Amino acid sequence: MTDCLLALDIGGTKTHLVIEDTQGNRLLDTVLHSREWDAEPADEAAEWIAERIAPYVPTGARIAAMAFGAQGINRAETAHDLQRALASHGLRANIVNDAALIALAAGFPDGIGIIAGTGAIGVGVDANGAHMATGGWGCVIGDEGGAAALVREATRAALRALDEGKPDDGLLGALIRDFGVADAERLTRKVNDEPTAENWAPHCPAIFSAAASGSALAARVIDEGAQALAVLVDQLVARGAVGKNVVVAGSVIVNQAPLFDAFRRHVLEQHADLRIHKLAIPPVEGAVFLARRALEAVR
Repeated sequence: MTDCLLALDIGGTKTHLVIEDTQGNRLLDTVLHSREWDAEPADEAAEWIAERIAPYVPTGARIAAMAFGAQGINRAETAHDLQRALASHGLRANIVNDAALIALAAGFPDGIGIIAGTGAIGVGVDANGAHMATGGWGCVIGDEGGAAALVREATRAALRALDEGKPDDGLLGALIRDFGVADAERLTRKVNDEPTAENWAPHCPAIFSAAASGSALAARVIDEGAQALAVLVDQLVARGAVGKNVVVAGSVIVNQAPLFDAFRRHVLEQHADLRIHKLAIPPVEGAVFLARRALEAVR
């Protein structure tokens, strides 16, 4: 029977799956959808994972080591419950929050990871090696700096300016056009009637376009989002995160220079000793690192 290792990055919209043999040869590298993923209840989550990976495990192979990061693993108890549930499927896994993969993938096992994609969350490791997380509360009540929350805050700011009798500096018009509605009243309906990341996040580029065209209001929304992301670092450091390297990932902060630059500035204002990095490889490589380490431990 051939041994292999399996690594996953389970996010809100997609799951990245990697399978290698024990010599490090990559047998599979594919992206699947994450529809219906939820880390709880554990039994259903374990079944979801087992069903996703089953078609891809090589015939006759044994999964000798498995590791993954997943959205929703914010408490140690959640990870432990899922580990027990996976054991009933014959799977032993090292489980962390998906954001924890970022620093690992960049080569900093004790680094601070910040994701700003559709949502936003920060993770770190304390002196005992325990993982901690901050943020990630969802776009209706939090996730400041993520795409959906930026749209939420931009809409609020644009409508507030309208109520104050101020002329549109470009942000309100950009949102109206991007949502495909006729006016501000219809914009409020479009945003309020479906308060989901799926409805809000795709319109985030309109904010950056408005800022690039001179909207001071859009620029302020971006800066405030960056400051909120920097606060995630503040919170982790205050709680004992030991890493000196901050690694960022996620479609918004990686691809939108104004957000990254403002985030970097705000972090270094408070923590001049930290080093800021953009993740240049897929986060799943952090799960590969964990799986390889687990394999070495049992050899």
